[in-house]
Amino acid sequence: MLTVVGCLVEAHDFRLVALAAGICALSAVTTVCLLSHARRAGNWVQTGWLSLAAVAGGSGIWATHFIAMLAFAPGVPSGYEVALTGLSLVIAITLVGSGLSLAVLVDGRGAAWAGGAILGFGIAAMHYTGMAAYAVAGHKGWDLAAVAASLCLGSLLGGAALAAQVGARGYVRQLLAAFLLLLAICGHHFTAMGAVTISPDPTLTVSEAAVPNAWLAVAVALASFAILLLSGAAMALAVRDRHRATIEDERLRSLANAAVEGLVVCTGDIIVSANRSFAKLVGIPQEALAGMSLAAFLPNEVIMPAVADQSEQLVEAELQQASGGKFPVEVIMQPVEHAGRPHFAVAVRDLRARRQAERQIHFLAHHDPLTGLANRASFGERLEQEMRIAHAGRRKLAVLCLDLDRFKEVNDLFGHAAGDAMLQNVARIISGELADGLMVARLGGDEFAILMPCDRPSEAGRLAERILEALRTGCTDDGRPQIATSIGIALYPDNADERASLLNDADTALYRAKAGGRGTYRFFEATMGAEVRERRALEHDLRHAVARGEMELYYQPQTRVGGGEVTGFEVLLRWKHPKRGYVSPAVFIPIAEESEIILQIGEWVLREACREAAKWSQPLSVAVNVSAVQIHSPHFVRLAHEILLQTGLSPSRLEIEVTETALIRDPNRALLTLRQLKALGLSIAMDDFGTGYSSLSNLRSFPFDKIKIDSSFVRSVDSNEQTAAIVRSVLGLGRGLGLPVLAEGVETEAELSFLVAEQCHAAQGYLMGRPSPIAHFSGYTHGVAQPAPGERKSA
Repeated sequence: MLTVVGCLVEAHDFRLVALAAGICALSAVTTVCLLSHARRAGNWVQTGWLSLAAVAGGSGIWATHFIAMLAFAPGVPSGYEVALTGLSLVIAITLVGSGLSLAVLVDGRGAAWAGGAILGFGIAAMHYTGMAAYAVAGHKGWDLAAVAASLCLGSLLGGAALAAQVGARGYVRQLLAAFLLLLAICGHHFTAMGAVTISPDPTLTVSEAAVPNAWLAVAVALASFAILLLSGAAMALAVRDRHRATIEDERLRSLANAAVEGLVVCTGDIIVSANRSFAKLVGIPQEALAGMSLAAFLPNEVIMPAVADQSEQLVEAELQQASGGKFPVEVIMQPVEHAGRPHFAVAVRDLRARRQAERQIHFLAHHDPLTGLANRASFGERLEQEMRIAHAGRRKLAVLCLDLDRFKEVNDLFGHAAGDAMLQNVARIISGELADGLMVARLGGDEFAILMPCDRPSEAGRLAERILEALRTGCTDDGRPQIATSIGIALYPDNADERASLLNDADTALYRAKAGGRGTYRFFEATMGAEVRERRALEHDLRHAVARGEMELYYQPQTRVGGGEVTGFEVLLRWKHPKRGYVSPAVFIPIAEESEIILQIGEWVLREACREAAKWSQPLSVAVNVSAVQIHSPHFVRLAHEILLQTGLSPSRLEIEVTETALIRDPNRALLTLRQLKALGLSIAMDDFGTGYSSLSNLRSFPFDKIKIDSSFVRSVDSNEQTAAIVRSVLGLGRGLGLPVLAEGVETEAELSFLVAEQCHAAQGYLMGRPSPIAHFSGYTHGVAQPAPGERKSA
């Protein structure tokens, strides 16, 4: 009686046993590799991979069994029945394929264990069918306990192999699954072989139809070749797929790293991979992120709902950095397929730049971009709010409106950059004078407004005084002219109980402050409204007066004292309003200067006067008054030159009359302008000498050609000794400086006689001729120059 265990050493060819083990190992590795491809594939491709795995696994089990049987030489005749031998191969392939299909098609480790059990049963079914096909000259006996042990061993190890293959990543887990499958096949085979006992019987013979060992060797060789072929194909496919996967991973990683947003691939909340942008956001090296929990960077209340819903949604959250800092981000999560398994792709967008832009937009919507103060819209909203608070608390509310006097000249003379710097300086100074709870806003241009809750109007007055003083001492630098400020104050509810009316009242008070001499403040009074409306109506009409032909030029002759001949004319402006009639120059000239309409009117006066004088046959001079606004305009010299060229008037016949007030505001600019006019060949006369500053240094510093004594000194010069002394002094000053002197406002023969006696050079007044249209003086302009009526009488 022979037992396999007993004759394992004596009756086995160990070379064939080693070959059987090698074929079994190769088959196990091939089966696991093909099974991995089947798990990643889909549809009919998956069926193909499962079929190949079934063939590799089943034929490997079959070949292992029969190679081991070839290694067994019991010393009695033996052979193999063809039908049962072929059936054992079919059983192996079928049951192995069934077990593998269950493990792949039904996800989860339970299905893997069940599939492994079926695979183990397939090993047993193949083995015992193969043993049934084994024909030997003797009797075979079985140890049922060993048979049961082989069945359990094959099923448990088969289940463990497929369970280990589930989710296998990398070679280690794959090799573990192949090793367990190898143990399942070999362990079952040798355990089952230990369960059989062969009792030789010489009376029994082996059927001639049985396959001899030689033919079985051929069949096993073919099966082994098939296994080798499938193994090679599987390895080639594995290498190709891994190469493709590597290339794809590199491409995806490059694309991910090129993304500006942070990108993370997770399984659950565990990070599988992340791009450079996310690593930079959290401050951790990219390689160290794999395996970390996403909850370390994003709060669970953001992650878990997205994972549970498995749907795209935008969520705003704070990203936790490794350094401990946090900043706002926008997160979107969506399910993706990665490495054949479901994952989540997480996109993280940095919101810091957007938040900064939103804050900037919000700031610009409510603040002035140049000064940083509140703008008109914010001031209006705050004013409404403070009015409601004042009404509820029965308190007063003061609105202070202010702007910078002659601010346009700063832009014209020094450039807009200097003007911007001036506005920023003003905003800083005003803000420094305000207590907490007060608001200052820039309404536009050089207009500012202050909001001040108060109990008494005097509090607003004291604030206005502090602001005026601070601006007087803080707005001058680098020798630039000081900018005075005017302030208008209106009170709620004393003056108005509605926002627009309150602002309008403060603006009205501001105009009154300007009219009162600038550099001061005024509270609104009820009588101001009508006056301001009247002034604004005149200003509106004045802007269109030239275009509508309402302006007229009158001329007054200037004569030589003693001889009496007319030497020229002074041009005087008249405004004939269509409804008001003639408006006094004392009324509309200040309005024109404040609103700078004087530039338009002054250009028209100069052009018309030169055009008219150019037509005279007599070369009489023409004197034109020029305001301070014109003198300080950077374009005035160029305009005068252009007009002289266009009209053809000789520059020597044009005389520009300037008051001393026009020189004081910016002496350097005025001196430059007068010198440029002198270079053109014009004459410069100091008008209204004796009034204003009457600085002798002006006569020395500025290039004047004539002095004009104001009419207030000429009047009653024959009867008032003080007046006569002043006129004699001016005449003596003129002779000392070599400047001719013209006396204005001569109305009587006595006044003219005094001027003759004191050797005055020229005179002008009603005695010589009243201002009239130039047509009244055609005898002088186009005929022979004759003495004026007063001159003839004195002669």
